[in-house]
This record gives sequence, structure tokens and C-alpha cells, in this order.
Amino acid sequence: MHPQNSREGPQNVGILGGTAALAYQLEFTDAFPVHVGGFFCRDPDFGRPDPGPAALSRAPPALVYALATAVPALTMAVGELLGRLGGSRGGRAPPQRWARSCERGAPLRRLLRFLGVFSFGLLATAIFANAGQVVLGTPAPHFLAVCRPNYSALGCGPGTPPRFVPPGGSPCSGDPPAVAAARRDFPCKEAALGAYAGAFAGLYVTLAWRGGGSRLAKPAAVLGFAAPPFLLGALRVAEHRNSWGGVLGGFLCGTAIAAFLVTCVVGNFQNQGGDLGWGGTPPSPPRAAPPERPTPPGGDQRQPAPAPSDCGCADIEGAWLATEMRVVGVAT
Repeated sequence: MHPQNSREGPQNVGILGGTAALAYQLEFTDAFPVHVGGFFCRDPDFGRPDPGPAALSRAPPALVYALATAVPALTMAVGELLGRLGGSRGGRAPPQRWARSCERGAPLRRLLRFLGVFSFGLLATAIFANAGQVVLGTPAPHFLAVCRPNYSALGCGPGTPPRFVPPGGSPCSGDPPAVAAARRDFPCKEAALGAYAGAFAGLYVTLAWRGGGSRLAKPAAVLGFAAPPFLLGALRVAEHRNSWGGVLGGFLCGTAIAAFLVTCVVGNFQNQGGDLGWGGTPPSPPRAAPPERPTPPGGDQRQPAPAPSDCGCADIEGAWLATEMRVVGVAT
């Protein structure tokens, strides 16, 4: 293993562990309280009926998290396995150079690199979504049904115009954890995770798949990865758990993180560091050294060229000095 890779391994594990710890703090603890903002009493945008606990949804969060983690990971594992067996080359046997690279564990290192980057992006997507929810505190469409404000005490009778309820005090009489959860509409975390997983898997199929077959196989697979996040977002809106603004914000967050990692971190799923993996370009063979010129009988009267250096000024000075010495030798 390259010495640089051996040094980067513990650093990457430490970064991944720190990211996981931050995601845990934002998700399961009250270390970062949700921002409490004001609202208009009897606002129709926040007056949808209460959909109930998240576990009773047709797409519960546990199922969304499991699928967002497992589907892209299995897609990459199956893809690398097909590439190892020669499936990415139309069923032909892998070349000899590929076989030698496999013996060194290059495909496994490639798969682990992709899985590590995907895991980091999944945690980063959850952090961005949770941080946006905590900082903004945007009410969900069912916020008033969960908040259950005392309209008489707030001066919001049936015939009065909409009145803004400023933050502070205790305008809500509902369950405090449910009220805090109803203030986390933008961006939708489930939509962000679904969009990230679908975009990452779709980009992997698009950029790393080199198999033959029908021309519609790759577009069909990509659309298959894009459809579940869209349906999930539509379901969140239909159940009044999120608004379209929160869902679209989650889509944008997850897709942007996936595009950044695929483009700038894993290099469009191409090979890095000399590993010959699936979908990459084999390393070019070393160039042959130019033949040496025969030495004349009287010996080579030319002065040797100066050694290359990192400074451009030194190269120019050396070339000028060699030219002067040649001119002096001709004159004598």
C-alpha cells in the first residue's frame, strides 16, 4: 500500500466518525434546540389536520433511512462484482492486466472508497437538513393542529382578522416534543436523503456502467432510482407532513451533495491512484527510452545540458551559459 494511503486511512475514519457524531447530536439530542418563531393565528397554510405520528406514515422514516442506505450500497457492490466477472465488457473475460490488479485487491479498495464517500455524504445530507430545520424553525402544514393555541387568550376570535402571534411565552398548549417536530418543515429531511441516495446511485450507473445491451437499460435504471424520491416527496405533501417548499428544498440539498461528491471527490467513479477498477481506463504502458546516439571517434565536444530545476530563472541562466561556452569553443 502506498504510504500516503496508509496515512489518509485513519484521517478519513476520524472525519467519518466526527460526522456521524454530529449527525447523532442533531437527530437524537436536544443540544441544538429548534428556533421558535411567530405565526399568524388561523393561518390556512398551517391549518391542515394532524397526520399523526411519523411511524404511522405510509413511508415511515425507518423504512426511508434503510432504503436510502441499502439501495445505493447494493447497487455499487453488484456493479463492482459484475465488473470483476467481466460483465461490464459484454461478457468477455477480464484482461490479464485486470486479473493482476484484482489479485492486489484493487476492486475491493475501489468499492470501499465509494462506500466510504457515500456514507460520508449520507451523514452530511442529514446534517444539512437537520441544521436547516433547527435554524429556520419553519412550521409544517399541520402546525396549528399540533400547537392547539388558545385563540381567545391570543385575541384571535372567529370574526377577527388574522393576528400575528410573536415568539415568546407559551402560545401552544400541545405536546412540546410534537410542537417542536412540527416546526421542522424546511428542508424535508426524508426528501433530502431520498434525493441523495437516488442521485448517487443514478450517477454511478450513468458514469461507471460500461455494459452492452439495450440503449434503454441505463436510462430505465436511472429513472428507477429517481422515481422513489419524487413519490416520497409527493406522499409527504399529501399527508400534510411537509409543504412543497420543504420537499423541494430537500431535493435540492440531497442532489447537490451527491453531485459534488461524485464530481469532485470520487472523480466521476473513475480510477485514482493507479487502481484498475470497473469502468476505468487501464494505465498506459511505459514509454520506451529513446536510443542513445553513438559517440564520435574524437569524443563528444558538446557541453552537457544543465540539470532541470524547479526555478524557471535557473533554467534560462543555465541554457544561456551553455550557449556561451559553445560559442567560445567554436571561436578557439
